[in-house]
Amino acid sequence: MSPALAAPPTLVAILAFNARNQLAVRRLGSKAGLPFTGTDLAMATARLESSFTVHTAPVKYFTAEAGGRSYQVFFTRVEGAPTDSEIAFQSLDTLAATPTGLAPSLAVLLEKLEPHLVDIPYLDLGENDFIYKFRPAQERNTAIYAQDSAASALYQSQLCAAIKALARHHERTADAPVTLDFGAMRYVIPSHFGFCLGVKNAIERAYETLAENPDKRVFMLSELIHNPFVNEDLLRRGLRYLQTDKGHAYTVDGTSGSPQLWDTLTPDDIVIIPAFGATDEDKRRLVRCGLAVSQYDATCMLVEKVWKAARAYGREGYTVIIHGKSEHEETKATFSNTRRHAHAVIVRNLAETRLLAEIIASDDPAVRARFYEIFAGKYTPGFDVARDLDRVAIVNQTTLLMNETLEIIEHLRAVYRAKYGETEGAARVGGTSRRDTLCYATQVNQDALSRALTEPLDAAFVLGGKNSSNTYQLFRLCEQKLGAKAFFIQSEANILSRDAVEHYVYGHGTGNTESRPLWANCTAPKRVLITGGASCPDGIIQQVIARINSFFPAEQLRSVELVLADLH
Repeated sequence: MSPALAAPPTLVAILAFNARNQLAVRRLGSKAGLPFTGTDLAMATARLESSFTVHTAPVKYFTAEAGGRSYQVFFTRVEGAPTDSEIAFQSLDTLAATPTGLAPSLAVLLEKLEPHLVDIPYLDLGENDFIYKFRPAQERNTAIYAQDSAASALYQSQLCAAIKALARHHERTADAPVTLDFGAMRYVIPSHFGFCLGVKNAIERAYETLAENPDKRVFMLSELIHNPFVNEDLLRRGLRYLQTDKGHAYTVDGTSGSPQLWDTLTPDDIVIIPAFGATDEDKRRLVRCGLAVSQYDATCMLVEKVWKAARAYGREGYTVIIHGKSEHEETKATFSNTRRHAHAVIVRNLAETRLLAEIIASDDPAVRARFYEIFAGKYTPGFDVARDLDRVAIVNQTTLLMNETLEIIEHLRAVYRAKYGETEGAARVGGTSRRDTLCYATQVNQDALSRALTEPLDAAFVLGGKNSSNTYQLFRLCEQKLGAKAFFIQSEANILSRDAVEHYVYGHGTGNTESRPLWANCTAPKRVLITGGASCPDGIIQQVIARINSFFPAEQLRSVELVLADLH
């Protein structure tokens, strides 16, 4: 080929984003559009650094043809304002709304961004970094959400603080329960209960954000945690939610004809991602709006640990089986995150796993075709049963029972061993301890409760939100031991009298409660176990104790001060 006909050289284009995920573009003029290009990365980087001295290392994301040229496209995160006055930041939504004002090459590259939008907020993080690390105890900001009497009563409990100080020798290891001797009533409290570190992190992030931004609209993607009292207190302080825990968008005035709050977002607003995480679809919407995402992402480290495991399994050629509830925010986020790296399917429990196992074990096309009906809406697009069930790895929704996840893993291993032989079958199933995705916080609450359930008990109260999966798992353990004397409640208000408790029947919709008898008589002493799910504030536990104590004459009760003295 003669020099005159030679293809133009490939150019390097660096797309520079700020903390709000807005793109740096050159204003209209002779050099409108892409400001940081060059014939190689060094030249493009030099042009970048003439405007931004602080930036992350450019990372290549894709190659595209635009305006008769081939571009290698890199992303970087920059800090500060550009020194070049011709460069300005604009949100991707704004740029998309004015396509005629864009340089043709920039317009083409923006069309190629969609699959990569979810990466933009985290350009400053390495693969092994976590979005929001747990704060050590000395860095906790416990005062931030207890600035008035109502919040103080919700979050703070002298009794719970004393129990934790006495009984918790290690955050990850269950110890013996503590008995609070009030005389007429004795309460058995597990060593571990209530808020986990991920919930504490998310709550502090929410209250700090509200306190630091009094003049801005602050939203939460959905409920911060599955506890109505925490969420109501945040609403009282000005927080608003964009959507329900099922992903249904809220509107401006609450009516179906009103605009969705999503559509009113501006770059000046703040949206906090809750501890459950968020789907890629929701994150892309936030990025397009030009909002800061990573700064307000309160995804729990242990949820993100599951995502990292799923990514690693995908790279090793496994299809990922997610043990979880397909309607739960965390499972939806895990499924969305996983599908970027691997095919995935969600199984709810061991019963559904057995159905999947029958399909895996069979080579009959008719049997295998049942997969698409049984798991409709719970597998990734393009899933091929003949191809994608050859090798599987299991991760879980962190709030479920560990033993159930382990049963799922062992059942699938048995199926693969039977089909492929001992050695090959074992190699076809991932989910080992080397990449353990089980949440230690959920598990230690369950372990501590199991130890407490060995005590002689007259009743058990499990406290948590109606849609709290991990709380329900605690209730299941109590129900196995105590039957109808195990109660799932939200607060002391559900203890109607010494004769009746308003017990919540989990899984049948909000408001499905039934009145259950507490005791046929109220003769003392009684031994009652009390525990709370990972989203239950300590204050509610102490309020339940006070409520039950109120059924007894004062002369039959010891004071809180005496009980605290026992603990100390």
